[in-house]
Amino acid sequence: MELNLQIIAFFEDIEKYYGCKTEITEGLFSDVTDLDANNTTWNLSEFDLTRSAYRNNGGCFMFEGNKMYYEISGKKIIDFKQPGRNKFEFIEQYAPTVFRITKIRFHYKY
Repeated sequence: MELNLQIIAFFEDIEKYYGCKTEITEGLFSDVTDLDANNTTWNLSEFDLTRSAYRNNGGCFMFEGNKMYYEISGKKIIDFKQPGRNKFEFIEQYAPTVFRITKIRFHYKY
């Protein structure tokens, strides 16, 4: 329940980041107890956040920018944290040994 409340609070406050440069780093890995960067496949995207929403059909959180669209499955989130100012991390579990970490960093001026 605490995890859900943290995620809801994040999305209730996300509008303050609209117009900000947003970095999304995602990694695929197979052992949630050992997130070894050397054994993880990484992708990086940068865009200005223009909109976010929750898509009821499929239960996904969406982030949008110019020519950019990214989703996080609300049903598959097993961890969420804020490791720094304007930095957030989601971990989703897609199968017993398939995990995705999404690191979001907003370049927020305040």
